Amino acid sequence: MTRNLDFICMYKVPYFWDRFNISHMKTNPIRLLPGFVLSVLLCQTWEMGYTRQFPARPPNIIFIMADDHAYQAISAYGSTLIKTPNIDRIAREGALMSNGFVTNSVCSPSRAVILTGKYSHINGLRDNGTYFNGAQQTLPKILKENGYRTAIVGKWHLWSEPTGFDYWNILPAQGHYYNPPFIKMGKDTCYKGYVTDIITDLALQWIDSNRGQPFFLMLHHKAPHRNCMPPLKYLHQFDEVKFPLPATFNDSYKNRPALQRQQISVAHDLDLRYDTKIPCDTCAVTTINSWAPAEWQREIERLTPAERRQWDSAYALEYEQFKNIHDPAALVKFQFQRYLEDYLRCVLSVDDNVGRVLQYLDEHGLSENTIVIYTSDQGFYLGEHGLYDKRFMYNESFRSPMVVRYPAKIRPKQQVSQFTLNLDIAPTLLDYAGIAIPADMQGASMRPLLEKGKTPNWRNEIYYHYYELSFGLTRHYGIYTGRYKLIHFYDPIDAWELYDLKKDKLEINNLYNDPRYLKAVKALKERLRSLQKFYKDEVNW
Repeated sequence: MTRNLDFICMYKVPYFWDRFNISHMKTNPIRLLPGFVLSVLLCQTWEMGYTRQFPARPPNIIFIMADDHAYQAISAYGSTLIKTPNIDRIAREGALMSNGFVTNSVCSPSRAVILTGKYSHINGLRDNGTYFNGAQQTLPKILKENGYRTAIVGKWHLWSEPTGFDYWNILPAQGHYYNPPFIKMGKDTCYKGYVTDIITDLALQWIDSNRGQPFFLMLHHKAPHRNCMPPLKYLHQFDEVKFPLPATFNDSYKNRPALQRQQISVAHDLDLRYDTKIPCDTCAVTTINSWAPAEWQREIERLTPAERRQWDSAYALEYEQFKNIHDPAALVKFQFQRYLEDYLRCVLSVDDNVGRVLQYLDEHGLSENTIVIYTSDQGFYLGEHGLYDKRFMYNESFRSPMVVRYPAKIRPKQQVSQFTLNLDIAPTLLDYAGIAIPADMQGASMRPLLEKGKTPNWRNEIYYHYYELSFGLTRHYGIYTGRYKLIHFYDPIDAWELYDLKKDKLEINNLYNDPRYLKAVKALKERLRSLQKFYKDEVNW
């Protein structure tokens, strides 16, 4: 009853008054008067007889992050590939960030940005091979200093030991899908089961022991990261589905030399055993790399004998299909189909476990005053431009999903269209916790967007900088304005790309050398320079 009246007084009375106000008059005011009067009387009666239920303490925070979860594989974002009812529930009961992006689309750097609220060149972690300096200021340290219990469970992937956490139980490096080893507070341990379930089990056990005071939990899933090994219960999911190739799957890469040299294509760079799970050590296939045979062996040997029999039975069906393929083009389509099947099977398990967290909060009366964020460390290609993986500043990699629920403060069914970044997560959570945001954090609190739908002077352009050279990639930085995207690839090649997204949403036509866009290029370069100066990223063009 109290929560319902809180909703009426917070939202319905202002709504009726706004509609009744003569400056907004769109209907006969007499028709709205009964609703307005009833709402006012209810609120007056309530305020005399009830105490309004504002949160008695700072909010609990559960930050759930998957690894490589594309927005194209979340039904709240309009996916036709899969249904994700539990992730969708967070969006439905809170807010969906429809223009969320990352500053550097690769795993370790993204995690460092989230922890620090600072770009890669400031926090010191530019690529996946760099050691994170845990001595610096981080979100969990600040929360812990202000009375929060803090924990991280799951994928860490920052090479150094976690700091700022009362409890940590993390996967070593990339971790494993089956019967995985963990490092619990510095000590090696191992758990039986599937990694996504285990991470959730450990997270809920920790909440159970710490919900007597405000808590901050980073719940980091390994899935659906390559090589996408599904839970055994979903081995046959999507067997009967034929996924269409994305519109840009056969992209020619014309006038884009950085794409021409990449090594993350479905057609040439997925491995037959590691990615497609075809048990074939002697197949005479020249179009598929024989990549990391030892890695594949280490993964499959983690299964128990009973699990291995179930696994072999399921993938024997895939092998039978493979043996009948003789056309190279058909083989590429087969690879794509297998890639999506296993990727989406892993996503189903992630969504199931998000549901377990939400159910736990409901059952223990924690939902109202707990912020739940679901996101990914970056976007991911599901065959767009013929690619898997991430890294490039093209939309599928650069754009990342983010949904946020906090019933005490955030109204349901919101869609935030402003440009948001993983850079903004730390400032936002500190703001909601009632803690001053450090001046050296480079992000901004999303709270005004989440509660009011807008805020003055919010960013209208985004700066991006990617540093890795692995997989044939090229270092690059760029600016995104909504209408235009300008990218400078600078190492080991030197090339510029410009996309007019109003005319070319799929990012196919590089217009950098088109004389009709000379003024646009000049203006964008000036704005790009300004962003680099603002974020203190000294780059030699």
